[in-house]
Amino acid sequence: MSGVAKFFNEYFNLKRIAREKREFKQKQERAKALPEDYRYVYHKIQLYMWSYSGGSGMDMLPIFADLLDLFEMGAAEGKRVLEITGEDVAAFCDELLRNATTYTENRREALNDDILKKLGKGNGA
Repeated sequence: MSGVAKFFNEYFNLKRIAREKREFKQKQERAKALPEDYRYVYHKIQLYMWSYSGGSGMDMLPIFADLLDLFEMGAAEGKRVLEITGEDVAAFCDELLRNATTYTENRREALNDDILKKLGKGNGA
């Protein structure tokens, strides 16, 4: 698939976008049923992670779904939310972000691609 076709398929596939939006709203409703401390941490993690998302950000949705499942299980088992995430919640988020295409990853790839195109592979200064 060409780059242009891939772009249009990803960003203008209205059926897929509508489905993903509906699923996201359903997950958000489930998150509202979490205990208050879990809800708070889930929301803060989402805000943190959205700022690192790449492209359309849709790659974050499976991560949020898994996180929601994890939080629901932890709450059902009577665990405190920080028993799940650890006290360094940012480090927990960074581990989750390893599974996503992030803004910084996109920038790193673009930098390397630009330099390799200009200098050619193996032709460094």
